[in-house]
Amino acid sequence: MTEPVSTFISAPDGLKLHVREYGLRNGARPPVVCLPGLTRTAADFEELATALAARGYRVLALDSRGRGLSEYDKDANNYSLAVELADLIAVLAAREAQPAVFVGSSRGGLLTMLLAAVQPASIAGAVLNDIGPVIEPRGLMRIKGYVGKTPQPRNFEEGAEILRRMFSQQFPALTADGWLAFARRSWREDGKQFVPTSDPRIARTLEGFQPENPLPAMWLQFDALSGVPAMVVRGANSDILTTETVAAMKARRPSLVTLEVADQGHTPLLAEDDTIGKLIAFIDSCGAPH
Repeated sequence: MTEPVSTFISAPDGLKLHVREYGLRNGARPPVVCLPGLTRTAADFEELATALAARGYRVLALDSRGRGLSEYDKDANNYSLAVELADLIAVLAAREAQPAVFVGSSRGGLLTMLLAAVQPASIAGAVLNDIGPVIEPRGLMRIKGYVGKTPQPRNFEEGAEILRRMFSQQFPALTADGWLAFARRSWREDGKQFVPTSDPRIARTLEGFQPENPLPAMWLQFDALSGVPAMVVRGANSDILTTETVAAMKARRPSLVTLEVADQGHTPLLAEDDTIGKLIAFIDSCGAPH
């Protein structure tokens, strides 16, 4: 199997965006595009992307602006869904990766629904990882409480302990190795210090949010996925996506495939063999006649 390759694409405003590509172009199957959460990076999809590439898929995992190896924006106001959607459309065109099956974690799932609303022909299928049309204010307040404010560790082991203290309620079964892997995806070495793998100013996107003013529901955008196979993954401990919202999504879309991941919260890691197997089975179905 070929090694993954890093590619850099110019966003509409010239900012450089990083894409991690796995596998070879294969016209028989749609490519798979992986979109990470608010402060997360393409590295979150390493296990899934490697497994898909071994099955013959071409996989593109995107670092949104200000995350991972993509450039940071001088104007933090550009860390917005509108700008990131335009970035995504530019990447898909530059890498000739459409229509694709999208695996969107949290914010990546929001981008997937928005793309369906503006450019439906780009989507061959969608996996919404712990995200739906209704975002729970309680969970969003929890995220607002730590984004851009995480302590700086002196090494990855200390980073793992910081994450364990912050997220053990969401991920009670994660092993010591799992926390260490989480730390290695959350910080990088920069000289003699460890810095986050995303721009702390991304916190600006949550500044104005208050529980008494919940985000508008995105049912119209969810409905824009009606023409393609869709799956929703929920962490059993999630405080962002409730079982009630999943039930409402299923009532609206009876063909929706649902998966709940035990002992995980927001967002499921998509790294265990069982979860990866179920995702691959769904993604395989997206290339089949319907």
